[in-house]
Amino acid sequence: MALPPLSPEQRRAALDKAAAARKERSEVKDALEHGRTSLAEVLASDSAAIRRMQVRALLESLPDIGKVRAQKLLTEMGISDSRRIQGLGIQQRERLLARFGPLG
Repeated sequence: MALPPLSPEQRRAALDKAAAARKERSEVKDALEHGRTSLAEVLASDSAAIRRMQVRALLESLPDIGKVRAQKLLTEMGISDSRRIQGLGIQQRERLLARFGPLG
């Protein structure tokens, strides 16, 4: 069964919420890249927008890690390509923190 279409107000609210989430994720990735925040802080975040970020994007925002190296790390650590931060298991989090340290 299809959902009814959103009203203009509901659509505007959803678009605003999505834009705020993208902005928050962008700020976190920039802070990681420039060393203003650590990987441990990001993994411990309780923000819904951050928890929905893909682990691949998180790794790619770390200094000196590009797309190829991020893919290699995901494979080595047994983390799926499409895994989001909220879906990481305890051992996967521990492996990430052990590899990149608490200062990320």
